[in-house]
Amino acid sequence: MNIRHSRIAVAALAAGLIAVTAACSSGGGFSSNSTPSSGTTGSGTLKVLIGSSGAAETAAVKAAAAAFTKQSGVKVEVTAAQNLTQQISQGMAANTPPDVFYLDTSSFQNYAKTGALYAYGDKVSNPNDFFPALKTAFTYNNHFYCAPKDWSTLGLVVNTDDWAKAGLSAADVPTTWDQLAAVAKKLTTGGRVGLTLDPTHSGIDEFLLQNGGTLISDDKKSAAFGSQQNIDALTYVKKLATEGSMKYPSALSAGWNGEAFGKNKAAMTIVGNWIDGAMKSDYPSVKYKVYELPAGPTGTKATNSFTNCWAIPAKSASQANAVKLVDFLTSVDQQMAFAKAFGVMPSRQSAKDQWTSAFGNDAAFLSQAANAHPDLALAGGAQAVSDYDAKLAQLATTDPKTILSSVQKNITAVIAQNG
Repeated sequence: MNIRHSRIAVAALAAGLIAVTAACSSGGGFSSNSTPSSGTTGSGTLKVLIGSSGAAETAAVKAAAAAFTKQSGVKVEVTAAQNLTQQISQGMAANTPPDVFYLDTSSFQNYAKTGALYAYGDKVSNPNDFFPALKTAFTYNNHFYCAPKDWSTLGLVVNTDDWAKAGLSAADVPTTWDQLAAVAKKLTTGGRVGLTLDPTHSGIDEFLLQNGGTLISDDKKSAAFGSQQNIDALTYVKKLATEGSMKYPSALSAGWNGEAFGKNKAAMTIVGNWIDGAMKSDYPSVKYKVYELPAGPTGTKATNSFTNCWAIPAKSASQANAVKLVDFLTSVDQQMAFAKAFGVMPSRQSAKDQWTSAFGNDAAFLSQAANAHPDLALAGGAQAVSDYDAKLAQLATTDPKTILSSVQKNITAVIAQNG
């Protein structure tokens, strides 16, 4: 699935989860213990539901399923969802979920909280081979629930023609905030801005992390949005906006930052590797390079990461076979096959060198793996995060301290509700 699209769908899934949570709390749904008393193999066909980015991804997953069947004798039926979020929530509420399905980080938190998922993460081969940020994203109450499917970090994407016309060279690629501000200003012309950003937390939180700030603790028990590090970071982003060297896509007549970049309304953007597909299909003549994100004032490097996992429901009658399938799908060979078929990054560290060799132009996305942080996700936090995004959209005219104080209050209230 295109991870950018999966993040857009989170709010829709949150609404669907109301029905699921009600079913769980009424006693007719899932047990609070997501670990079954015995690994159930099941004798039927494994049902797999995916949120496909297109024909290439669907064909690749079906080919992988066929290879697994040939190897194991277990039949697998892969379906590309028409509306993944809706179909998952309906299946969960009716106690008829697919045996394996794509699940994003925010939705994972909600389903894990209700006991709707099987915590099988440690049952696949070499679970510690998954990148740490991805394991953290799919860990709830210290249990590693589901194997990460693939992922993306954020990189600095530069239009090389604009770069050259501005008299910039490889030596000018920014490695600090001051340098980023300087080149953004230099690249800004009457008809083009130097930098455009996704106006949500997913496109801005990396600055907070680069300044040594924290958002939510790994155990989801505390938040620190209102720290001085975070205020200073958001103040830096606001300054870029008020000086005119950074604009949001909406100010550039674009639906998202990749479109603004592709239309040459911006010379640089910070975006994940889903930019590749958009550029190839919509803006094939635009030449660009990807670089690591600049470090913050104290030298801290950080990037956001986005991922989905192969989820297995607690109510599946075929958990053992489902785990075997996921183990096959997350092998290095199969992840490389997926990468070549539809451009994703592997979730296993042991595939890093092989992937980097094959996809050198995107190497900067994966070279930041050690500095990657999971995207903001908290059970029951969809409304609080949505409110955060709404405030960030007004950053140019709003006090950063006021924004972060409100977010801190809202997220702390959600944490308290979660107990």
